[in-house]
Amino acid sequence: MESIWQKGVNMPVFPKLQGDLKTEVLIIGGGMAGILTAYFLKQRGVECILVEKHRICAGTTGHTTAKITCQHGLIYQKLLRKEGLEPAQKYLQANRLALEQYGKLCRHLDCDYEIRDNYVYSVSDRKKLEQEMKALEKIGFHAELCSHPALPFPTAGAVKFPNQAQFHPLKFVAAIAEDLPVYEHTFVREMRGNTAVTDSGSIQAGQVIITTHFPFLNKHGSYFLKLYQHRSYVLALEHAQNLDGMYVDENRKGLSFRNYGDYLLLGGGGHRTGKQGGNWSELRRFAQQYYPKAQEYCHWAAQDCMSLDEMPYIGQYSSRTAQLFTASGFNKWGMTGAMLSAMLLSDRVQGKKNEYADLFTPSRSILRPRLLVNGFETVTNLLSFTGKRCPHLGCALHWNSAEHSWDCACHGSRFSENGNVLDNPANGE
Repeated sequence: MESIWQKGVNMPVFPKLQGDLKTEVLIIGGGMAGILTAYFLKQRGVECILVEKHRICAGTTGHTTAKITCQHGLIYQKLLRKEGLEPAQKYLQANRLALEQYGKLCRHLDCDYEIRDNYVYSVSDRKKLEQEMKALEKIGFHAELCSHPALPFPTAGAVKFPNQAQFHPLKFVAAIAEDLPVYEHTFVREMRGNTAVTDSGSIQAGQVIITTHFPFLNKHGSYFLKLYQHRSYVLALEHAQNLDGMYVDENRKGLSFRNYGDYLLLGGGGHRTGKQGGNWSELRRFAQQYYPKAQEYCHWAAQDCMSLDEMPYIGQYSSRTAQLFTASGFNKWGMTGAMLSAMLLSDRVQGKKNEYADLFTPSRSILRPRLLVNGFETVTNLLSFTGKRCPHLGCALHWNSAEHSWDCACHGSRFSENGNVLDNPANGE
């Protein structure tokens, strides 16, 4: 299942670690967040090494829809209500900085970077859109309420953020990663303090940053309670609509749209990992109804870590790990989340105070309604009688007939038919 980004792109190739090394900063995980962090540290003259279990950006980054926006659903009314004015303003400001940073970097790179408006639409709830507009007005951001977004079906309207962006994520990574200190096919088997142990050597570091999508160290941070994973599906369609913008439903079970060249990227069919969902079948039925002349060029799936309060966890891994950091829980907005993580973490390991660090700290309160749902899923699947169990924490595995994999509803680990790990936090090869 190659994504449209993985077709025809020559990614840089890096060696496997052989022997023992020392470095100031070790980054474990070669997705967008890890690559950007290594890039910023190298730019600042900080000694660092990045290790990746397989190939860089072959996981979630290679399967994103690659929208770069600070409009993350109808989040600002929620933040205003639950967190208050200043946190809502800071969330917007931080993500606008991430958007601007992509613009600065992409200006000189061949990565199909394009300025596009972003729309969050609702199929039937105009009131939600109006509430978001009021929240944005209080925060001080000018958005637009559109009554008739350019979608092929009726809606209640959409909230428009102008001048957001989209790009080709792997062309971008190929351009910035070529000279970075990276080791591929280097699987960290265990951490012994600040030393990462692999099959063919070890790396001793002053500080460690874990950007492995789902943080893999269970004894710190309680990420098995704070995160769950969600799968979503994408079709790349030829001869379909040119929307000249990016669209996403405010309902997490809805559809998303963006164009890339001559293709329309149609996303949706999502579900909590380990549960049932519409997958590509739902998308193909939609395409047949609304784009009957369209042809499917390729299809793929992605997996996203979802946090308890819809904000990422970026910072110290736990309150007890002074030299260990992480970034996760991007809630389907991995491109801005990755850039934000890289900016915050590169400051953090240099001892620089960042005004947004406290907002995204992983040590913030976990007393959220989603905690009960995550706990229920864990207990239910731990007590479920089934032949196949996840080695992460022992939860029951469920067969995913669309993707021919065994999936864990507790924390989102996935396995092939013969037992190979497809997605963490379960570890192994």
